[in-house]
Amino acid sequence: MTAIARAALLEPGAREWKEALQRTSHDIYHLPDYVSLDAALCGGRPVALWYSDADRHALLPLIVREIPGCGLRDAMSPYGYPGLVGSAMPGDRAFWERACAAMVAELRSAGLVTAFVRMHPLVPSPPLAVLALFGTLVRHGETVSMDLTISVEDMWRQTRADHRNHINRARRAGTRVVFDDWDRLAEWVTVYHDNMRRVGAQPYYFFTYEHLAALHDAIGDRMHLAVALEGDEVVGGNTFFEYDGIATGYVSSTRRAKHRYADELLYDEVRRWCKQRGDTAFHLGGGRGGRSDSLFSYKAGFSPRRHPFHTWRVIADTQAYLDLVHDLKPEADPADVSGTFPPYR
Repeated sequence: MTAIARAALLEPGAREWKEALQRTSHDIYHLPDYVSLDAALCGGRPVALWYSDADRHALLPLIVREIPGCGLRDAMSPYGYPGLVGSAMPGDRAFWERACAAMVAELRSAGLVTAFVRMHPLVPSPPLAVLALFGTLVRHGETVSMDLTISVEDMWRQTRADHRNHINRARRAGTRVVFDDWDRLAEWVTVYHDNMRRVGAQPYYFFTYEHLAALHDAIGDRMHLAVALEGDEVVGGNTFFEYDGIATGYVSSTRRAKHRYADELLYDEVRRWCKQRGDTAFHLGGGRGGRSDSLFSYKAGFSPRRHPFHTWRVIADTQAYLDLVHDLKPEADPADVSGTFPPYR
């Protein structure tokens, strides 16, 4: 008997969510615990948009949000690079067309107007041409990753001269990096919040000690903390994930001071540490909003590897979308989905 193809919005405890991940290449952002904790930060509901066709699955983690004043909802990716993943090969166009059609229909039937999805630059995904049939793909630029399969000497040679100079100066000054001393988390969060205030970050990005500790409790040794110490003072730190050979930065920050280069030292020490543990890539991400800005240039100084970064913008209910833009953002062009999406937000 042939299994019936179906799509559904799954709760974090759903058996189908766990089973789909067991058969699918994915990253930390697809785990129910990660999605649940991120949803709590923005007052949303954690779900996975799931499709099953015989013995194959597709899965997209989302956070569902209420649209104030109208009884409708929309969805967005949790923080990071979740993206749509599945057990079918990326080149199986027929499967992915069926999956995308069913998933968009499920969003619409569940009263969701739009979905804003960040794609994963390293994990295999559906063909971009298929995604473009069911939404709008926007390429934001590139992200940077370090190849951890090459020698430490080659990684060093790929590092830009100014970064190498700063790393050497930090080591000569006695700055050292300690891994997974979680008793230092509170000290580093103070450094992190000071830096977020300095750059004028939005409130969402002030991740609290409680959130970071809860995330570590939930995913255990897949999350790590590296702190830079000058004497016994925490002057910087990185939180990062390690999952299926891919290490990915979560949040990082260092205390500002002239001639202090703890940030570059942290990147160098983390990549060496991850290489020793057998990881194959350290994904640094890209610039702010995917742009080719000073942050991207800084990261690009550690490695020549680049990966295109896309977002996928889906309008599941066209009439509701047009009405919302007209009522809440009348000056916006509803046909332009390449900027802030959804524009009624």
